[in-house]
Amino acid sequence: MDRITLNNMVFFGYHGAMSEEQEIGGRFEVDIDLLGDFSQASKSDDLSKAVDYQKAYESIKPIIEGEKYNLIEGLAEAVAKKILGEFEVSRVNVRLRKRNVPIGGVIDFVEVELTRDK
Repeated sequence: MDRITLNNMVFFGYHGAMSEEQEIGGRFEVDIDLLGDFSQASKSDDLSKAVDYQKAYESIKPIIEGEKYNLIEGLAEAVAKKILGEFEVSRVNVRLRKRNVPIGGVIDFVEVELTRDK
């Protein structure tokens, strides 16, 4: 299985279980692995036969920046569904990091990772 990875895309969104998080917003970092058979693109060197990762980026941006989720698990699920619905991939892996987590202690980030198949 072939893989295309978009690493550390950074967005500003309004997600969290606390009302303050949904009002103030915060930084979210996203990695997505797009998995499938990309042999036609690699053999032909033809963009029309490839997964256009610029379009993948553009398709998830409105979800992260424009919608609101209580849980980062729900946000990651929405990203996975969008990718699987719009692109010729057989599997997607989403890693989503939330910075500035209000847990009352020192923490770099919280991350959720999920894998979904078509």
